[in-house]
Amino acid sequence: MTFIELEKLLKERRSVRKFKPTPVSKSEVARVLELARLAPSGANLQPGKFHVLSGDALDTLKSTLLEAVATERPYASQYSYFPQPMPADLKTKQRAAGYALYSALGIDRRDIAGRREQFTQNYRFFDAPVGIVVTIYKDMGKGCFMDLGMAMMALFMAAQAGGYATTGIGALANFGDLIPTTLGLPDDELVVCGIALGVADDSAPVNQFRTDRDALESFSSFAGFED
Repeated sequence: MTFIELEKLLKERRSVRKFKPTPVSKSEVARVLELARLAPSGANLQPGKFHVLSGDALDTLKSTLLEAVATERPYASQYSYFPQPMPADLKTKQRAAGYALYSALGIDRRDIAGRREQFTQNYRFFDAPVGIVVTIYKDMGKGCFMDLGMAMMALFMAAQAGGYATTGIGALANFGDLIPTTLGLPDDELVVCGIALGVADDSAPVNQFRTDRDALESFSSFAGFED
């Protein structure tokens, strides 16, 4: 793959929040996961597991999650995704991303019910035919989360190259105590997030918006170059 081809692939990748019902075969998902595992890994620990669900298995998990939402079951995330408290500059980014999403859907910022319903789509895996629950052993260090993140990015890129779309679902960790019980996972596995995988519905308004990225000078510095 050339630099130009990689650049194109990276720019085309986006978080998709509405999928077509087109099925994805087990062999295709397995191929994506095998490529994901080629990501760098400190001491070659290869942390994290990917529990792949489709069909009835995915429907069962979605039903369990939606019931938890409907009954207002308390959240039980086992790690902190965002800084607490959120710094003002990061809060601005968070609000801008949310505003762009809800604007694409025609949901007013004062429409609490509409915003809540859209958030609930996380627990439907955005109607994707494949849902993946990503876990990691509870006693792993912070660096292992970094390694898992690289594997997830490799997964996203492999799926993109194969003609599939993805999105990470951090909201899945809100029910980090419920999901292992539902899936019969070992007690030492912590739910990190979910991933939705399938064919993007490009006609859906929710897939028409893109978030901005920081300018180069805001997140990098250079020293010692002659040009």
